[in-house]
Amino acid sequence: MPIQCVTFDLDDTLWAIYPVIDRAEAKFLKWVEEHLPRIAAKFTAQTLSSHRHQYFKQYPELHHDLSRLRKNWIAQLMTDHGYTEDKVDDGFNVFWRERNTLELFDDVENVLSLLNKRFRTGAVTNGNADLHQIGIHHYFDFYLTSAQVGNSKPHPAIFDATVSHAQCRPDQILHVGDDPKRDVLGARSAGMRTVWANLKDEEWQENISPDVTITDIADLPDAIDRFITSL
Repeated sequence: MPIQCVTFDLDDTLWAIYPVIDRAEAKFLKWVEEHLPRIAAKFTAQTLSSHRHQYFKQYPELHHDLSRLRKNWIAQLMTDHGYTEDKVDDGFNVFWRERNTLELFDDVENVLSLLNKRFRTGAVTNGNADLHQIGIHHYFDFYLTSAQVGNSKPHPAIFDATVSHAQCRPDQILHVGDDPKRDVLGARSAGMRTVWANLKDEEWQENISPDVTITDIADLPDAIDRFITSL
């Protein structure tokens, strides 16, 4: 079989991530208002977000591990305002639970169920989604995060790890993702086949094109069939 494994990016490929993060940040701010009043008195939602962005920029070496980076930020925020760090995990978990409360794009579960019956399937992400909490872990044979690997897409290390978990040759893997550089070009550089999930109907700007382009996840199974037929 020319394709033996299909791998998926998660954020903005299987669900829209920015509304989820906005809700999670709002829930975290409410928790801060209840439990850390000195911090709440100093920050609005906007200035707290700016503070977090500035903190994250200082530690590019941790961008592959967003959970660790966020916990470090919360700890620093507490220390700077005279709190001990004993509530770091509590604050993180408030954000974390909401981050994993999300709405999948239409037909995602149908597509994952169908493809998992035909191919080995994997999730490969730079984010920190919890597939068990979301309720879709059973559709995947393996799940790789940049935090586990120590590098983010498009770094070759995360795609090398993908090949290892896929248990087949790179050219027998079809990677599906929304990001032209991190997903399509990253996977292509590793020797994989690629699907650009162009769900926002944008123009392709890179020199190397994806093998397949879709504008709706529901179209993925048929698009894969056409691609396999063309090989």
